Amino acid sequence: MQASNVSMIEQRAKELDEARRIRMLKSEEIDVEKYLHNNDITQRVRVADEFLKELLEEIENPKIESICSMPWQKTITSFNFRPGEVTLYAGGNGGGKSLITGQIALGLIKQNQSICIASFEMKPKRTLYRMMRQFSGEDIDMPRLTGKATYVNQIMGRFKSFVIDKLWMYDQQGTVNSKQVIAMARYCAMELGVQHVFIDSLMKCVSGEDDYNAQKSFVDELTSLARDHNIHIHLIHHIRKLTNEEMMPNKNDIKGTGAIADQVDNVLLMWRNKKKEHDAQNGKSVDDKTPDAMLMCEKQRNGEAEDWFSLWYHRESQQFVETNGGVAMAFDDKGKF
Repeated sequence: MQASNVSMIEQRAKELDEARRIRMLKSEEIDVEKYLHNNDITQRVRVADEFLKELLEEIENPKIESICSMPWQKTITSFNFRPGEVTLYAGGNGGGKSLITGQIALGLIKQNQSICIASFEMKPKRTLYRMMRQFSGEDIDMPRLTGKATYVNQIMGRFKSFVIDKLWMYDQQGTVNSKQVIAMARYCAMELGVQHVFIDSLMKCVSGEDDYNAQKSFVDELTSLARDHNIHIHLIHHIRKLTNEEMMPNKNDIKGTGAIADQVDNVLLMWRNKKKEHDAQNGKSVDDKTPDAMLMCEKQRNGEAEDWFSLWYHRESQQFVETNGGVAMAFDDKGKF
């Protein structure tokens, strides 16, 4: 991608913030001590009669659980995101974790959900560029229409309308203090009404890959926070380096302590078919019916089932689609597809 193209897209992303369509959160805006803990003990000590009244109300007027699906039709019957849960996404370097979670975030916004993305591995402008490309359904640096600036402005306008008051970005890169992340997530839930918080990645929040106690404590805090505030937390993580990058990982390959997978509610593993990619790059014949990627549900505490989902990479949009030769999915009613 040309440097001038990146500059133009980044300028458009900056305009999004100025238009107050995407809100940028900065660490210095959040009082860490205030939002670090759920400190209101008086709300926790209550007479049993109050709980009995609540129980009777639930029995007489059961609540319909507010659940959200992933953007692929094939996943709807077997996997959903529920309030009060934590989903862990794990995969190797370059395995597509950030791309697929960006696509999932767009799918949640389409379901009228409010989200915050806290990426400590990628600047907000870069995250927005990739999400805009997925949203547009094509490579916005090589538009089908003539008049590139006009075209990008049209996409930008649609994107603004799509994410208005539903997308927040936490603006901080590099290693971050775990207390700041907990405070940020609680602030989003309590003050902004955010329903989904994406954290990329766990290892940026805990110093030391071998500090298993810190990892366990951080994930434990996240699960409590999600439950207390009835939000869904999406936590991105890495797997150990495998003997061969073409190998499919399993739950035991997740980096760090095994308590991470034990504590969260859902575990999704992302795997890219590197052998197929390498064969195609080297001019070898490939079987297009073989998927480009697999999204593997290795744990679902409260769901229907554990399942594996075959996906194909749509290069122009950087989306993962559910059929070989499938077109990019549309997120708004003005999409081409």
